[in-house]
Parts: sequence; C-alpha cells; structure tokens
Amino acid sequence: MRKSLAYKILEKNLISGQLVSGNEITIKVNQTLTQDSTGTMVYLQLSAIDPKEIMTDLSVAYVDHNTLQIGFENADDHEFISNCCKKYGIIFSKPGNGICHQLHLENFAKPGDVILGSDSHTPTCGGIGSLAIGAGGLDVAIAMAKGIYTLKMPKIMNVHLTGKLNHGVSSKDIILNILKILSVKGGVNYIVEYSGEGIKNLSANDRATISNMGAELGATTSIFPSDENTLKYFHQNNREYDFKYLSADKNAHYDKKIEINLSEIIPLAACPHSPDNIKEISSLTNIKVDQVAIGSCTNSSYKDLVKVSKILKGKKVNEAVSLVISPGSSKILNQLSEEGYLSSLILSGARILENACGPCIGMGQSPKSSGVSLRTFNRNFKGRCGTNDADVFLCSPETAAISALTGYITDPRKLEKEVFTINEPKKYKDVKGFFVSNEKNINYKFNIGPNIKPFPLKDSLENSLKCTIIMKLGDNISTDDIVPSDAKLLPFRSNIPELSKHCFKKISPDFFEKTSTIKNSLIIAGDNYGQGSSREHAAIVPMNLGIRVIAAKSFARIHRSNLINFGILPLKFKNISDYVNLSEGDSLVLGDLLSINESNRTISAKLSSDKEIYFEHDLTENEIAIIKSGGKLNYYSN
Repeated sequence: MRKSLAYKILEKNLISGQLVSGNEITIKVNQTLTQDSTGTMVYLQLSAIDPKEIMTDLSVAYVDHNTLQIGFENADDHEFISNCCKKYGIIFSKPGNGICHQLHLENFAKPGDVILGSDSHTPTCGGIGSLAIGAGGLDVAIAMAKGIYTLKMPKIMNVHLTGKLNHGVSSKDIILNILKILSVKGGVNYIVEYSGEGIKNLSANDRATISNMGAELGATTSIFPSDENTLKYFHQNNREYDFKYLSADKNAHYDKKIEINLSEIIPLAACPHSPDNIKEISSLTNIKVDQVAIGSCTNSSYKDLVKVSKILKGKKVNEAVSLVISPGSSKILNQLSEEGYLSSLILSGARILENACGPCIGMGQSPKSSGVSLRTFNRNFKGRCGTNDADVFLCSPETAAISALTGYITDPRKLEKEVFTINEPKKYKDVKGFFVSNEKNINYKFNIGPNIKPFPLKDSLENSLKCTIIMKLGDNISTDDIVPSDAKLLPFRSNIPELSKHCFKKISPDFFEKTSTIKNSLIIAGDNYGQGSSREHAAIVPMNLGIRVIAAKSFARIHRSNLINFGILPLKFKNISDYVNLSEGDSLVLGDLLSINESNRTISAKLSSDKEIYFEHDLTENEIAIIKSGGKLNYYSN
C-alpha cells in the first residue's frame, strides 16, 4: 500500500494495535505541551501518578491563558505549574512569552514527531509536518508519565490543493472554505492531510493557520508535508538541525479526498455563532463593526501582523472601533518593534495586548452589549467572548485590518497589492528570557495555593443505574456551553467545587441547584455533543455533580474521550425516535452494565412507564475497563 504521511508517522510510533480505521492503537508520544488553563489539572494528575521519569523526548508547560491576575488564583496556578516543572524536569514558559501553539511551532515542533497537547488547537504544529493531537489533560499526564497515547485509528482525508491565492485572499479563507464544505463535524474521526502543487504557495505560518482550525472541523489532527517552505521556516528560527523532509508516497491511499483550487477562493467570514456559518465578505459589507481583535493562535504570526501594520500605516482606526492586537510570541513582538512595524500599529490607534490568548479565550476585551466583534480567531460560539448577546465574526487579518479603518466589514480585495508583499527576516532574533529549563528534582517540595483543590474521583461502575434525565439538549453543544469560559471563571479551573456551580449556567441558570436533588443524572443531546475546546473540565464538573451517563446522537472526539477518562458512560441512541420522545424529568433504569463488551454493544433501559428503549456504545475493551473502574486514573491506580 502506498502510504500517506500521517500513516507513516503512526506506523513509526506504533506500540500496539493495527493501523486499520476504527481499531484501537497505542502510539509513542515524542512531545507534550500544556497551557495554564488546563495545565493545573494535568500536573495534579501527573503528581498523583508520580512518575520517576518523564517518558517523552520533550515536555513544555506554557502560561498563556489565565494571565490576568485580578486575584491570587491565577498566580498560584502559575507557581504550582512552575514548581511541578522543577520537580519533573519540564520546560516552563513564563507569562508574556506568547501563545503556546505559536511558541511550540517556533521553538520545539519537529517534522515526524507525535505531539500531544492539552489544548484542542495543538494541531497547529501540523503546519510543519508534526502529527500534533489535542487531548484531555489526563491523557497528556499519562503521556508524560508513560510515553504513550491510546486512540482509535482515524480515517485519513486528503485535501488536494491546486492553484494560487488571488490578491486579498489568505490562508484563513482556505480553512473557512473547507469548513463551508465539511461543517464543524465533517472531520470527526479523520486526520486531514494536505497535498498538491498549491501548498508550494503557502508558507509554514499559512499552513499552521489551516492546521489550527482543523480543530473546528472536529478532526483528530491536520498535517502538511515538510518541504522547502518548512526548511525556510526552520532556518528563520535558527533550527535547521530539527528539519527533515517528509511527504506521502506518490498516489498514497486515502479514505476520502477533496480537491480545492486556491485561485477560486474569495474572502470569507464565519458568521455568528458557529465556525461553519460561512458567508462571502462581499455579502456582509453593510455590517457596522464595534470591535476588531487580531491575534490568537490562529493568526498572530509575524507575517499576519506585518500585513496589518502595512494596512494601518499612516491611517487612523475608525473612531467607533476598538482595535486590539495580541502578538503570538515575544519573538514576533520583538521583531515588529525592531523593524518599526509596531510603531505603525500604535500610531493608528491600535491597542497592543499582552502576548497571550487574551480575548480568544474570553480573558478580557469583551464587546459591548449587542456589539459586533470582528476577530481573526478560531471560534465564535455564543457568549465565548464574554458578552452573551454579542455577534462575533471570524475572518482574515487583512479583512480585520481594513474593516477597523472603515468601521464596516470590508472586502480586503480593495487594498493595494503592495500590502500583501511581505519580506520575512532571514533570521529571527531568539528571545530566551521567558523560557526556564529545569533539571529534574523528584524530591522538590512546594506548597499548593488555597484555590487549587484535589480533583474528584468517581466510584467504579454499578451493574444497574437508575437515572433521571436532568437536561435535554440539541446539536453542537460546545464545551463552552457545558463549562463557560470567561475572565470571571477561568481562575477556578483548578477549583472543581467552585466551577461546578456554573455548569450549564448559560443554558439552564438553575442547573447546579437541580443536581443537588438528583442522585444519578443523565443528559440527552443531539449531534456533535462536546465540540470545541479540549478542556476536560467539561467532563470533570458533570461527573462531580452526579452525571453518570450522556446519551447523544454523536460525540465530538476529544470530549468523548474525556467522558470516558472520568467514568461518564457515553451512549448513542439506537433509535433516533427515542431522543425525540424522551423528556427532562423522565426516569429510566439501565441494566447489565457490567456485562457490556465489544461484542455486546446494546444497552437496554426501562422507563417508569415500563417501556423499554435501547442505547448502544462504541467503546473498545480498554475503554470499557476504564469506565468500569470509574475513570482512567482509577484504572491506572489499580
């Protein structure tokens, strides 16, 4: 068989299982990354496992999410992560260094390496040929402790690119076009692998933008070959020694293939409130803009921000618009400063924010009530920006910059062609002051702040469960819907009891109170339940509140794994009519749960009316063992 690039990397790192779609495989993990919003839990879990050695080639802990320190909570989390890095010999990236995905791309990612990160946008590093996968924090802790990751073998989809982008069109428009074709669930259980003559016209940072937003497709990861453009990027970042050529075999086998001619793509935007609600910019030009936010792990590269600077140079941001810019890394900010591009941004009236995720994660810069915010980010779920009735549009940096000047969503093809000619530095100046290298000191002792609470553990699975349906939900429920992400709540990511009070609060304000009156709860939902962030809090918090089962039409990949990791049984409806007929408040008894296996996939449930309905599971034997143990930490402790 002629092999895809993803297949070759998986084959090289395969520890057990067969590389057949749907089969459970275990692979070696070369690198891990964490960020502070999910990282405190990761390092609490790693401390519980307490390995004598970190089994990866490299592990890095970044602080880039909870950087606003309006109380002691975030600072305590940062110190805890830093101390764990000292104990286990993990590289620590201090606040202000930049966004984890941009930093990892610049400094550590290698072609052919398997990278596991506790952030759903870890696939950014696929832009330079890494097989980079987002996962729940517990999976990342186990990867550090044991050097492995277990998953179902994905199918591999080929996106074959031809042609060249026209004036005013960027890599952001490519991935928005793919989202228009495939939707937010079109990549579930796929690795998206890019090929074709068209990729020669895309820089490493262009490719990283596309790989980053593969997460919005629901894909396991996205990957580009490592070629001359990749080599150029490694040379610019003084890392030629980490480079190697990697590509798929000619006429490689793929499970699915789509063709895209880059010359046919036009400027696009994702309209509220989903990354796949795609419309042409030319159809949106009568929409007044209140805020423009440029940056995030998707579009905060040097190339992106130089284009913005050139668009704004000598001009003034519209008086009705607040323009904020988050550079991707200290290296990028330093380069912009030394070359004078930062001055153009400031003189135009742009606000320069810290090198951090910032507004993208809801950490500040919430729009006004009913405001319109145009962002170069990757997600626009309702309320994620911190303002529940705001409308957030996703677009390219070029569209964002010209719209900041006009005050309306504006087609970037109106810009002069010179704006799009970017001469990147032959060498970026390294900025090392924010990185802390640590020698392992397994006996290192430290205190834990008062906001950091032990994560809850769950009892093993019972053979029979009497559950009450506590909530009925529709399609595409995101992890932001389950556990809201904003500046008020992010400091409680390490305090599960406090965070639990806000579970589903945007959908059902009294949800927390409801859980106190029901011992075992069940949630029913539609398609793609748990899309969005990899945050395992969206599984830990419901588990802590007594949610025992989620029954849905289908699940997002990472969230399904997180539910299993924390002992919540993910079931699918055998008959969709049962989803329609069930209601909040219905009680049902699920029986013979300890008898489930890979051959016995049907689970019966009896309603209080004595009517019987049926669910089914797609758990592997390993996942069944984890569920029966009450979660992955219990499983590895037994």
